[in-house]
Amino acid sequence: MSALAYDGLAMTGRQLRRVRNNPGLAILTQIMPINMLLFFGYVFGSALAMPGREYRAFLVPGLLAATAAGGIMTGMFQAAQDTHRGVADRFRAMPVSRAAVPLGQAAADLVVTALGTVPLLLVGLAVGWRIEGGAVRALGAVALLLLFRFACTWAGILLGLLSRSEEAAGQLGASTFVLPLLSNAYIPTGNLAGWLRALAEWNPISAVTAALRGLFGGSPVPHGAAWPVAHPVAGTLAWSVLLIALCAPLAVRRYARGER
Repeated sequence: MSALAYDGLAMTGRQLRRVRNNPGLAILTQIMPINMLLFFGYVFGSALAMPGREYRAFLVPGLLAATAAGGIMTGMFQAAQDTHRGVADRFRAMPVSRAAVPLGQAAADLVVTALGTVPLLLVGLAVGWRIEGGAVRALGAVALLLLFRFACTWAGILLGLLSRSEEAAGQLGASTFVLPLLSNAYIPTGNLAGWLRALAEWNPISAVTAALRGLFGGSPVPHGAAWPVAHPVAGTLAWSVLLIALCAPLAVRRYARGER
């Protein structure tokens, strides 16, 4: 086993123990989508053109995509904690691969997300959402979801390492809540104004949401949609690869240099 793989497994274990001992952030990020499903589905659903049950089925993939995008917030907060509490400095003083620490954080977050997605899926089934595309397509949807979460976590780790303080990272991380609002996660984009529709459909969350809706339930692509939404699986893959290719090397380099 290579040094990176061995150290990465050790850092993943360390991060999972950290989540177990301080579960607040993980619980908050997993419970919030369930609360939003129940609130939006039963309160806002009656105000939209879609019937309540149909809107809840429309909403579940959007909340899954929003949960994946939440990797930015958790990655940022945890990386900032390690940086500004001196934990990262202690790791750099040890014979540990420089890439292993951020890699372990991203891998552990992936495990936590995979487990935490199950309750949202179960609540979604309880309120009327159904998997209609078959088991293989559903597994593909989950794989895309986790890939996007992995990419968002790397973006969050980089931002956390660049942050000036834990407080600044927390405030910036909380502001990422607005990203799903500027997408097709909660509402259809077809009736939005031209510039706003373009902004929403080029939001990576929209590609992920459209891919999940198509794979889980065979939902049609909106007419005249932007390329990432018109080709949602390819769009999700492209956004995810771009984020990982850009953020992962920069995060590792920033961690190795140890600047604040």
